[in-house]
Amino acid sequence: MKHNPLITNGLSTCFGLLFGASLAGQAFSGLAAFNEEQLASGLETISFWQYVASSSFAVDVSENWQSEYLQFLLLILISIWLVQKGSPESKELDKRGKESDKEQLFARFARPDSPKWAKAGGWRSKVFSNSLGLVMGAIFVASWVVQSISGFSAFAESQIGNLQDPGSWGEYVGSPEFWNRTLQNWQSEFLAVWSMVILSVYLRQRGSPESKPVGQPHDSTGVSG
Repeated sequence: MKHNPLITNGLSTCFGLLFGASLAGQAFSGLAAFNEEQLASGLETISFWQYVASSSFAVDVSENWQSEYLQFLLLILISIWLVQKGSPESKELDKRGKESDKEQLFARFARPDSPKWAKAGGWRSKVFSNSLGLVMGAIFVASWVVQSISGFSAFAESQIGNLQDPGSWGEYVGSPEFWNRTLQNWQSEFLAVWSMVILSVYLRQRGSPESKPVGQPHDSTGVSG
């Protein structure tokens, strides 16, 4: 039975649109706030495209991206080994670790409909078996680098405007300014994951794959138990 692509890809389509809309909203509201500060300082305003290409916009976007991808990267990797009894965000208690090749349908245990690299064997199967963590980690590192560079650029502009020495990029990365902004995002992401792991043990959302079935016991770990 064939399904409408909007149905089979509804979740990714919805969040893709939400992302685009919120990013555009951030750009326009950020521009308005930036130009208000410019006018208050007796400086010229800038255009939308000038703002989008500025270090101020880049640092605001990238510091949120890196914290989000750090959250997912750590959840993906830590949940291989650590479990939480009763949480649908956790594997079942006796499945800690990387599991056997048979359980993972890896290499010679792959099914005919398994992804090609899953049944290829050798380095390709090994890379594919860690591809989610590798890509999430790469995006985190890339966004962290962008955050640090754009953040330093915005900081340097401010320092130079005040006739002060901005120092070097390395000094900025080790500064309280940089880590204050960074840790503000990290702590909120860790709080969100911690809350989801614990609250989903005792609370339910009917029909959601992020929740256990309504009548499933609290101490039953995993979505299906």
